[in-house]
Amino acid sequence: MKITRVETFLVPPRWLFCRIETDDGIVGWGEPVVEGRAEVVRAAVDVLAEYLIGQDPLRIQDHWQVLTKAGFYRDGPILSSAVAGIDQALWDIAGKAYEAPVYALLGGPVREKVRVYAWVGGDEPSELAEAIAAQVAAGFTAVKMNASGRMSPIATSAEVDGVVARLATAREALGPDRDVAMDCHGRFTPATARRVLAELAPYRPLFVEEPVLPEHQQALASLVAASPVPLATGERIYGRAGFLPVLQAGMAVVQPDLSHAGGISEVTRIASLAETFGALLAPHCPLGPVALAASLQVGFATPNLLIQEQSLGIHYNKEADLLSYVMDPEPFRFVDGHAVRGQLPGLGVTIDENAVRAADRVAHRWRNPVWRQADGTLAEW
Repeated sequence: MKITRVETFLVPPRWLFCRIETDDGIVGWGEPVVEGRAEVVRAAVDVLAEYLIGQDPLRIQDHWQVLTKAGFYRDGPILSSAVAGIDQALWDIAGKAYEAPVYALLGGPVREKVRVYAWVGGDEPSELAEAIAAQVAAGFTAVKMNASGRMSPIATSAEVDGVVARLATAREALGPDRDVAMDCHGRFTPATARRVLAELAPYRPLFVEEPVLPEHQQALASLVAASPVPLATGERIYGRAGFLPVLQAGMAVVQPDLSHAGGISEVTRIASLAETFGALLAPHCPLGPVALAASLQVGFATPNLLIQEQSLGIHYNKEADLLSYVMDPEPFRFVDGHAVRGQLPGLGVTIDENAVRAADRVAHRWRNPVWRQADGTLAEW
């Protein structure tokens, strides 16, 4: 079996899909994307495809080594995301060729279902209780929300109170038997994080995500030591080497993204590394159906999985949603807040190719907002 064609598709709302075809007629799908830079990742996939044409798709680990290490310059979000989508597609092909789900190829399942959480916003606190009530009614047992909007370099008293009030509102709406995670989105400086984290403890968040930017990793050990709540990070870290200092700092939860951190191959290794530190895996995934399908395959085979993010109804999904490009929504039918393990081969999702090709003709140019402080300087979005 040989790879004969590699195609990419820019599909709304902000995704990039990759399709790899073989001479046996088996097709695999992946989702290589950096949100806001999808066109750049598309170009990277095109370059990497030059090597892939004519290769045996089942040599996944060898291809991963070549694609990530054969070039003199390595790593970074663009290359890692391009490799991630290709890697997903190759695992999809392998599962279909061996007539087995990817989780079976990873050593078999360790669980029958994967707990997932729903997004409830948080930028507008007045809408929070209603959004949480809707997700509870839909059966979810965990939600995640933004900790804040734009933040001052050192948070004001009012800003700190706003973060705490959001979490208090969420805890009241959820009760004691459901979970809430807070995403700081790197909007806190280390000084602000130290000020805020201690005040969140009475509301017992499942974790607090990205309390500081990834380039401030040197602050993580002191934040962990000072924080009474579990801390998480990883959506902007792209491989094992980047996660090692995070784990050494004592982070409780790591959040690699299957579409950014080298795909299924690398995230399984990150999960194993995390396990040696007693840390848990909670893959980042505010993306499309292929990325989520890949994440779930890893989750079914990973002992130290905590929970899985998913994008159904997330605020980014305006022109299209999680189910817009799939033939069968069953793999994403969540039961009591869980994705149930299926038996379909490969990634377990059937992509509607006609819908994808039609969407690519429209494409998208999604860019994240640019925020500024009151004095005109750039603020973290």
